Amino acid sequence: MTLLEVSDLRTGYGDLQILDGIDLSVEDGEYVTIIGPNGAGKSTLMDSIFGLTDHKGGTVTYAGEDITALETEERIRQGMNYVPQDDSIFEKLSVIENLKMGAYTEGELSDAKLQDVYSRFPVLEERTAQISETMSGGQRQMLAIGRALISEPDLLLLDEPSSGLAPHLVDDLFDKIDEINADGTAVLIVEQNAEEILHRADRGYLLTDGQIQREDSADGMLADEEIRQKFLAG
Repeated sequence: MTLLEVSDLRTGYGDLQILDGIDLSVEDGEYVTIIGPNGAGKSTLMDSIFGLTDHKGGTVTYAGEDITALETEERIRQGMNYVPQDDSIFEKLSVIENLKMGAYTEGELSDAKLQDVYSRFPVLEERTAQISETMSGGQRQMLAIGRALISEPDLLLLDEPSSGLAPHLVDDLFDKIDEINADGTAVLIVEQNAEEILHRADRGYLLTDGQIQREDSADGMLADEEIRQKFLAG
């Protein structure tokens, strides 16, 4: 079943249009990545799917329902959630306070949902009272993802989750994302380490200059010499 379908989407910020005619889809339970150079519009696309940009044309459909005009809060209720690259946690709040914020669309954080997050990220249970700004980068990213999971999304959007992390923490974080996907949550991810994500994903999209230039299986992208030379080097 097609969970997310983006058709001819045109968005930007204010008078600035960044995306021009984007077509993209994510199937139920699929793992999809968006690759491309800096400034291509990848973060804008993620923001647009979550309703954070100025709409200029096209549609976003989720589970068969047109959500183009829905506010972000309603998109969460529909079954998606988003971990942006920056400002993804409340730094002055504790771990448990941040996780409670993840339940704001429902009003209360159930013990079952809290325990599910703790089972995925045991370090959060160990640090439940710690103020989040005092945590390491890896722990903060786990908290951001854990908070997004509180709403039990069918689709999790992740923008550069490994940004700023020490290399030895990146594989552990990616493994956690793999587990989330293996348990049935579809993942749409933008990631600076494009080659590593393509080794884990099902499909990929190449975005340049605000337009999709290529869609293929992850293996197909990895095997494409031009993509390797231009976008996967290093």
